[in-house]
Amino acid sequence: MKHFLGILLVLAAILLIMQTSGCYHGTVRPVRQEMQGLPGAPRILADYQPWFGDPEHMNVGYSTQDPAVLHKQIQEAKSMGIYAFAVDWYGERLPFEDHSYALLQQVANEDHFRVCLMYDETQEDNGHATDDALEAFDKAYRAYIGPNAPGYEAYVTYQGRPVIFIFPKRGHTDWGRVREAVNQWEHPPILIYKDDPPKQYDQDFDGYYAWIHPGRAWDPHGADWGKDYLEKFYDKMKEHPGKVVVGGVWPGFNDTKASWTLNRHMDRRCGQTFEDTLKVFHHYDDPEHPMPFMLIATWNDYEEGTQIETGVSDCHGKDDKANANSAGEHSGGSDHSDSEHSGKSMTFDLSDHR
Repeated sequence: MKHFLGILLVLAAILLIMQTSGCYHGTVRPVRQEMQGLPGAPRILADYQPWFGDPEHMNVGYSTQDPAVLHKQIQEAKSMGIYAFAVDWYGERLPFEDHSYALLQQVANEDHFRVCLMYDETQEDNGHATDDALEAFDKAYRAYIGPNAPGYEAYVTYQGRPVIFIFPKRGHTDWGRVREAVNQWEHPPILIYKDDPPKQYDQDFDGYYAWIHPGRAWDPHGADWGKDYLEKFYDKMKEHPGKVVVGGVWPGFNDTKASWTLNRHMDRRCGQTFEDTLKVFHHYDDPEHPMPFMLIATWNDYEEGTQIETGVSDCHGKDDKANANSAGEHSGGSDHSDSEHSGKSMTFDLSDHR
């Protein structure tokens, strides 16, 4: 049975690759349709960047504050079998992104789609990280998650509780205080941390998720697509029974032409990287204790070259070339793992994709 599930999951990956890449022009069934009826089939989430249109970020040909763009993106995501967007969010520290999220949740509610927050921790070790988190979570409950929030029906829940992803930085947030505060909510949230939290806060989190990372070190040729990292992540999760585990899938990575570049590159391999990360997910997904979510990184991070919005691959090596060679006048920003804006500097005109 598990082998059969594996075949279907791989087929789903291949169909997604063909459907979004321009390599195939026939009728393709959505990924979710391929997985319907399978026991424990996960809900597919895609990480979403809400900062495009802000001049501090690259020009991608659209604004994440344009409702028409949001409607189109949601319809495209739904056609690919994606259940929800997990949206990078900083609370009121970054008003542009906060407003983009508010609009996206409103549109998602209209379009019967789902969204949730991926809270980016304060980067600076300035003593404000805990207060920033407390203020942000209070805002999240009032404006987006609580029973009086407009469009709260669109927010992702699991077992009746809202889901919030945490993207850690270096802010040294006191997550014990945050957990104490959010436990006062009508339905306390499920907090899901990237990889492992600091040991003193392990009890404050309900689960863990995998994120783009090579198995050992960044290969200058982009050959390391993260197999060892993923296997170690899933093996370690076996030590945390009762925790929510969210699998990770990605198409590749490229920051080589950004002004802040660390020359990191993970080759898309004509869609093979996406397919291989999905295979690892299947291998570790126990049908008796299935992972409830699978997170695709990402829907639209053109600045790190992880987007699937325009395709997992074009099958002719154009994805990496476009990401590596499109550095231009919209420079500025910094790495998602280290900055408030999580941006990398390139131009990539998607005006034809609007």
